[in-house]
Amino acid sequence: MTPVPPDAMAPPGPALFTQLVVILLAAAVTDNILLTRFLGMCSFIAISRQMKTSIGLGVAVAVTTTCTAALNYLVHAYLTVPLKIDFLEYIIFIVVIAGFVQLVEMVIERFSPPLYFALGIFLPLITVNCAILGVSLFMLAKEGYGFLQCVVFGLGSGIGWLLAIILMAGIRSRVKEDKIPEGLRGTGITLIISGIIALAFVGFSGMIKF
Repeated sequence: MTPVPPDAMAPPGPALFTQLVVILLAAAVTDNILLTRFLGMCSFIAISRQMKTSIGLGVAVAVTTTCTAALNYLVHAYLTVPLKIDFLEYIIFIVVIAGFVQLVEMVIERFSPPLYFALGIFLPLITVNCAILGVSLFMLAKEGYGFLQCVVFGLGSGIGWLLAIILMAGIRSRVKEDKIPEGLRGTGITLIISGIIALAFVGFSGMIKF
């Protein structure tokens, strides 16, 4: 992707606002990073047992995708492309993501210790959540995206992941596993439910172009 400077994003005014809204809705619904691309499934399945922890992790993922999308766009536009070291982008992106996740982890530990301990190992594992890196890579594949478009794409992708895990947590909290065949309990029924939800989201495919 040829970088578009933050100050050279056309079209201006209402047209730009409409474009950003379309990107946000498409990234959250019709191109949901989890339910249509199936990225970030591990923590999704493990954490979605309880609503509170699901919301906490979902918000953390949304913040991470938004901020790392912005940071990695700047890295791409003003570091790797000008210096012709784009072959190192994957490594640099992962370093940026790892550093930001460490910051998120410290903030959650400081202001919400119960959530920090509830999320456990899955909080630092946001670093290796393939959805986070996937957002940064997908945004670079979008032709003509500037800084704002990439940030909104990261936000929409994070909101989509948050929406998916909240839906799953709500369903799992109502499912009585004692009425489910033993072989399908736990991960099995979760994957089946995920597939059904994914079918619903895939039904929106093509409705929003971005």
